[in-house]
Amino acid sequence: MSAKIFPDWKKTRFCSLVKRIVTASFSLLLLTGVAQTQALPKLKIDRNAISVSGLSSGAFMASQLQVAYSSSFMGAGIVAGGPYFCAMGNLTYTGICMGQVPRVPPNPAMLFAAAETSSRIGAIDPLSNLGSKKIYIFSGTADTIVKQSAVDASVQFFKLARVPDSNLAYVSNYPAGHSFVSKVFGNLCPTNATPYINECVNDPPNTANDNNYDQAGAILQFIYGKLNQPAAKPTGKLRAFDQKLYGAANPVSSMADVGHVFIPDSCGKPRANCKLHVSIHGCRQSQQSIGDDWYTKLYLNNWADTNGIIVLYPQVNKSLRRPYNPRGCWDWWGFTGSNYAIKGAVQMDAIMKMIAALGAL
Repeated sequence: MSAKIFPDWKKTRFCSLVKRIVTASFSLLLLTGVAQTQALPKLKIDRNAISVSGLSSGAFMASQLQVAYSSSFMGAGIVAGGPYFCAMGNLTYTGICMGQVPRVPPNPAMLFAAAETSSRIGAIDPLSNLGSKKIYIFSGTADTIVKQSAVDASVQFFKLARVPDSNLAYVSNYPAGHSFVSKVFGNLCPTNATPYINECVNDPPNTANDNNYDQAGAILQFIYGKLNQPAAKPTGKLRAFDQKLYGAANPVSSMADVGHVFIPDSCGKPRANCKLHVSIHGCRQSQQSIGDDWYTKLYLNNWADTNGIIVLYPQVNKSLRRPYNPRGCWDWWGFTGSNYAIKGAVQMDAIMKMIAALGAL
């Protein structure tokens, strides 16, 4: 009876159909990257060669990491970012911190005094550490989102921290809009629009190579010193990883489930002793908003590939609930909590856990 209802040939066709559906579903997972996410690998990293950079909200976050965890970071690249703790936990101050309030720039002396208090009680690392760090700061003259008056205050903050002129680079002569300046990709230099990655001609022109300003190279070489020439095409591996393993599972973090890391082939060798650079995107720049542009087109991976530099690309997504983060920004005004700028803050703690998982702490 059962053989007539469900004969063997039908069983065979049914099983084949199920197999095809399962195979197709698994292939879709691979294409979307979901099945490929995993824990970060533990690598051999020089603990004295960790640096950070970022644009816009990522620049504010880079500054927070450099100041709060100054014992861990040897240098920072701050592109279109105001001074540490500028908003002081108050959303209404963000306009001042972006240079949008005429004749009312950020007050670096007041902010440094607040940082001194945090340092005295152990909420952040000693500010005296900052004197030995390498700080690169950039502001484009055509930036209408974070204006130069705000970035000037960031420079003054680090001067108050006794960072010597030899360790402090302020590049403010390019007609760049609000952007990270890539050597190989992006909008025209004065643009203030997505994906917030621009190309700018050198001033003066660099006739030895080509005329595009290479911000990735400028940041890395200011922090680490002279490096090998970048790869024309990186051969290292770009890997997705599960950020939930390092704190992104906390809904207050607003962090994406998936982050990325670039690992040069040389850093997988037994005797490797690699550097680590953390690259932090700005608002509306996560994979959710601009695809892979941030972690493939800045030219950072080209420099990293030939110089044994691992590049960590943490990601934050938009959130319309709690926390309210509609543009997918990193927290520099307190939407994740009042402790957003001190050690243990949810987003900074997640990044530090990623750094530790890679073997750098």
